[in-house]
Amino acid sequence: MAYWLFKSEPSTWGWPDQVAKGDAGEEWDGVRNYQARNFMREMAVGDLGFFYHSQGERAIVGIVEVCAAAHPDSSTEDARWECVDIKAVRPFEKPVTLDDIKADGRFDDMPLVKSPRLSVQPVTPDQWSAICALGNTKP
Repeated sequence: MAYWLFKSEPSTWGWPDQVAKGDAGEEWDGVRNYQARNFMREMAVGDLGFFYHSQGERAIVGIVEVCAAAHPDSSTEDARWECVDIKAVRPFEKPVTLDDIKADGRFDDMPLVKSPRLSVQPVTPDQWSAICALGNTKP
């Protein structure tokens, strides 16, 4: 299993929107960055990810699961762009803010700190466990 982070502006698509899609999940569409697209191509059904609100609170607020492997992005006719589908698994008991992450030296190499504009990012198993612990959430 691999771990990921999905960033979204809550005014466009927030945690409540993701939860409302239920077990069917929703396409993580609209990504127009080659590196983020390539990360989605690496994802497998069952991989887990953090759901991160990139505006306002700037915090990890929940855990999602990849429920469909990479496929053509239905929001464009351009065949270069693919996406995965994700579904909500559970919210964080305590959101983990970007300030929390930046203040903790264990995350200095995390793409969220080093490449903050990337909308889809890998997360190491150690980072995954540590952030879940900070959020009082089971991994």
